[in-house]
Amino acid sequence: MLMVPAAHRHVMDVRFHLTDAEQINYLKRFFKGERISNQCPIQLADIYGDQPPWEIFGATEEKLAFTGSTETGQTVLQLAARSNLKPVTLELRGKSPFIVCEDGGIDHAVELAHFALFFNQGQCCCAGSRTYVHERVYDEFIEKAKARAMKRVVGDPFKKGVEQGPKIDSEQFQKILRYIRAGRDSSATLECGGDKIGSKGYFIQPTVFSNVKEDMSIAQDEIFGPVQCVFKFKDIGEVIKRANNTRYGLAAGVFTKNIDTANTFTRGLRAGTVWINCYDVFDAGIPFGGYKMSGMGREKGIYSLSNYLQVKAVVTPLRSPAWI
Repeated sequence: MLMVPAAHRHVMDVRFHLTDAEQINYLKRFFKGERISNQCPIQLADIYGDQPPWEIFGATEEKLAFTGSTETGQTVLQLAARSNLKPVTLELRGKSPFIVCEDGGIDHAVELAHFALFFNQGQCCCAGSRTYVHERVYDEFIEKAKARAMKRVVGDPFKKGVEQGPKIDSEQFQKILRYIRAGRDSSATLECGGDKIGSKGYFIQPTVFSNVKEDMSIAQDEIFGPVQCVFKFKDIGEVIKRANNTRYGLAAGVFTKNIDTANTFTRGLRAGTVWINCYDVFDAGIPFGGYKMSGMGREKGIYSLSNYLQVKAVVTPLRSPAWI
């Protein structure tokens, strides 16, 4: 995540200032001493986390790029406007849908939906945390998704074979457990997981909820943890409407064999990225960013470069005027 904006600054030959979150001190040590470019008088500040240092909102910086919560992103945008109207790129929260149609192989669908949510312990802004499954394959999907989650290996992430490590800190650990308790107290069905693991560390059981409704907190809020919420749907028009019924729009995934169905979803889903029969596939040339409260602007690809440029019009007459 840090290298993408750093690469943009290198291409544009501008000074790069990184302000990271305290939770990623390991990366801070890794980047210590690295310099991107100091030749251009423009200074840019990249802010990660939810407590950015307020000194970056002076008149020196001419561009801000923020990755973090939607609430802090709103504050960053307001302060940037008050300082010197500096442009801002925001990459914020997500609550992305992963839609499983009835025409694909169920085993592949289960594995892909599992990866879409549980990748990086669920600590991923574009995680496919809302799994919509067609009613014809819903029951079979639930059983297999439950079995897959229960087989997930949790432990030391540096050990071979481990699929899921701990949460990043106590605050996030407790937040996830609160959402799980809210899900258990609702009418949703807890299929597996739903608790912490052991008494040491911030380990949480891979959790699957079925019969989830759109008005539940686990369906609307970004949990940022290993909690898969599964919904049932009947037809394409219905599920597109339900998938869009969120304040976020960072990404979406669709599993189908039918190209016409895939095209219908790509046109209808309000998300910055739509993955068809895959998930979390990135490329340096593919722009990444969100709709709605998931942010503004794009990282990567040619579209991202415009975030760091100003347009200048230069007019020169073909013939010298008489007064020159």
